[in-house]
Amino acid sequence: MFQATRRRLALWYTTVTAVLLLLFATGVYLYVRSTLIERVDDTLKHVVEVVDRSLVIQPIAGTVTPYQINVEASFRDNTQAVEDDHIDLELFSPTGQLLWSTLSEPLDVPLHPRQTAETVHLSPDHLLRQFTKRVEVGRYVLGYLRVSHPWFEVTKPIRQLIVDLTVGTTLMILSTAAIGWLLSEIAMKPVRESYQRLKQFTADASHELRNPIATIQANVQVALADPDMEPQWQRHQLKVVERLTQRLGRLVNDLLFLARVDSGMVQPEWQPVPLDALLMEVIEEQQLIADQKGIFLSLHLPETPDFDLNYNDVNAESFVDSTSDSEARDRITTLQPLQSPDDEAFTILGDWNQLARLFTNLVSNAVQYTPAKTDKDEEGWVQVKLELVKRSTKSGRQGSSWIQVQVRDNGIGIPETALPLIFDRFYRIDPARTHDTAGSGLGLAIAKAIVDNHHGQIHIDSILNHGTTVTVSLPISQLDTHKRLYVNS
Repeated sequence: MFQATRRRLALWYTTVTAVLLLLFATGVYLYVRSTLIERVDDTLKHVVEVVDRSLVIQPIAGTVTPYQINVEASFRDNTQAVEDDHIDLELFSPTGQLLWSTLSEPLDVPLHPRQTAETVHLSPDHLLRQFTKRVEVGRYVLGYLRVSHPWFEVTKPIRQLIVDLTVGTTLMILSTAAIGWLLSEIAMKPVRESYQRLKQFTADASHELRNPIATIQANVQVALADPDMEPQWQRHQLKVVERLTQRLGRLVNDLLFLARVDSGMVQPEWQPVPLDALLMEVIEEQQLIADQKGIFLSLHLPETPDFDLNYNDVNAESFVDSTSDSEARDRITTLQPLQSPDDEAFTILGDWNQLARLFTNLVSNAVQYTPAKTDKDEEGWVQVKLELVKRSTKSGRQGSSWIQVQVRDNGIGIPETALPLIFDRFYRIDPARTHDTAGSGLGLAIAKAIVDNHHGQIHIDSILNHGTTVTVSLPISQLDTHKRLYVNS
């Protein structure tokens, strides 16, 4: 399919270019030909004007025409000049009788007294360009001057031009065909890749939808097959169906969100978003899941002189060293920032719902893939760190300010070979994992789409069986730089 499309694309490209080249070559040919003919005609007109002015006209008495041309006196010095220019000159009487000529043999061409240039065909290989002018004094016609120029002065360069244009156009068409074939491959490459992604996406989506639907259908068939099913077992079947429909709903919502992102329909609702408050909400929502798994979940905010947080008498850095303190674990969800003039220190312009979805996905993944006890018999933990950084430019000067959020864990990690593919849709590091632990494979794809919508960056560092660090950097705009409370260069 792609090869046929590539051939058609190259053929169309070559055809269009060939037509344009042919039109250009035709235009060049007609322009050069008309220019050469015009130059020959101007030369003939100039010669006939010069000869006309040099004619010796004598008065004659007793005749109808009181004047006549003295042929010998008129052409005594002009014969050699016109012969040197390959121009032949003929003088005719008013009745059309040849009086004088530079030709060795008279031309068998009738006299046309029209004062216009014309092409005369003596034979297939012998053509002349002629111009005729009346010689007159007052109202008396004394005769006709006809000058002739060989047509090879036009045909010779025209033939050479045709050969050059033909060779050049042919080479250009062949070159265009080769270049078109290469360009069509370049043009088809992203189409082929998009088609493969779409094909894979469709297959993955069908697989994700087929399994829950098949399970729902099986449970419904079992329930319908046994009308006397016990209420407890029937309730269990309904709970399974409910869980599966919820999974389908989440999958459809994720697919719809990504489809809208791809089509540009998702536009962030820009508003000031305090990331510290948003992260507190995310931590609070994920705290119960972390406690159930026995994982310590903590949020780390920088300590600032002008931005005091009420930590119930526990400062921000105490959470780093109190991973085994159960009281601190309970207090982590009660952090509330005090209102102050600098409460916009970690506020950016963004979409609250999208950013909440972003960090919920990241924290949820970290909790999901972190065991309560690691291989080194360490307690599982997930740390979320918020800080303000200022990036340096290539010249070494301080650049723009960014807010950086790091989600770290000491979980199972990600293989190095999987990191380049980690943001692909439906990608799973281990496809053999159950759906309850692996999810749909869209979480990180959605996270990257949200970060891109906010003109930010997301990066993942991971070591297998040692943990993962996800770093999200979001730019700060329309906020005063001197109000920043913490800069880590």
